[in-house]
Amino acid sequence: MTEAEFQQWQQAVPLTIREDRLWRSAAYRLAVCVADTSKVDVRLIRSNRELHANAQQLHRALSSISANIAEGYQRRGRDRARFFGYALGSARESRNWYFLSREALGDPRALERASLLSRIIQLLVVMEAREHRDTA
Repeated sequence: MTEAEFQQWQQAVPLTIREDRLWRSAAYRLAVCVADTSKVDVRLIRSNRELHANAQQLHRALSSISANIAEGYQRRGRDRARFFGYALGSARESRNWYFLSREALGDPRALERASLLSRIIQLLVVMEAREHRDTA
């Protein structure tokens, strides 16, 4: 996804969501974007009989990233770090499912998604570490 495509996608998100403080989190914005725009990917993967289970797992894992960031955002300290850790695990799981489903999507699409998920992972590593450091 190009930066221009991401900006266009963000503008289509309802203002009530974009006005929430949570929207300031780059990891959250990217996680919502990848979950929202992956529906086509999930359908393509599901259409391959051998990869049907991958599609279900991918959809669940992608949805979990932003949900756990949102849940953790309202919390503090170790509890917050725990939810960011769940989001991190889901992001890594999603990246794994994309890699394993590249046959249905094609390498360029799967690698593009894996790259976007790697950005989310980098952000979440920092967010989780910061919460652990602040509670030590």
